[in-house]
Amino acid sequence: MIHVLPIPMEGKVALGISVQLPKTNLVVVTTDIGYIMCGALDVGLLNEKLASRGIIAGRAVGVKTLEELLDAPLESVTHKAAEMGITVGTIGRDAIRRMLQG
Repeated sequence: MIHVLPIPMEGKVALGISVQLPKTNLVVVTTDIGYIMCGALDVGLLNEKLASRGIIAGRAVGVKTLEELLDAPLESVTHKAAEMGITVGTIGRDAIRRMLQG
């Protein structure tokens, strides 16, 4: 099952996506310029092999719902996210706000 949910924040809208898979959920909140995701996100891959793409992303571990993702501190972030001030420990909701300000 796939759920898509608009997430309004300060006059703008992010998009939450939840994919229920056997024994796991994938959760993502995305904006026009970047996204945060559950532990399935490979930040190392984005920073190393896909560095030329300049992907703005962050990863939170141990989250199973969109709300948990928004409330969790980010465990790792891409180099491009760090350049925007989104660092390890940034709460997901705050990272999305920063991306929406873009």
